[in-house]
Amino acid sequence: MSGERLRRLPWDGPEGKPAMVPDGNPDGPLSRLADFIEAQQVDAADTVLGLALGVLDSGKLGSDELAYVARRLAECLTDVLRVAKSRGERLPSNPLPLDGPLTGSLRQRVGDALRYTAE
Repeated sequence: MSGERLRRLPWDGPEGKPAMVPDGNPDGPLSRLADFIEAQQVDAADTVLGLALGVLDSGKLGSDELAYVARRLAECLTDVLRVAKSRGERLPSNPLPLDGPLTGSLRQRVGDALRYTAE
């Protein structure tokens, strides 16, 4: 298994560490299960966000209700970030450094792209 790419699964393994599976069979049963769970997590986050925005806009929340909404949003954000990391790690090549600031010509190109899309 040396050199084989691994896929991060949308759940934690023992001791809270990321659960991983070899990424060589994207149609395997574990990969299909992971795809299904990721889709469910993203859908749940979308639903919770919509509900939270509606409740927050009402302005009728006490501290217990706010804490409940914050906990649910944090759970969904945790799940969606795990999905994003997993998918990002499986991209064939990633032109952007994900672990540091943008510098030099890369910073310029990203800035140009952002300005272009805003027009």
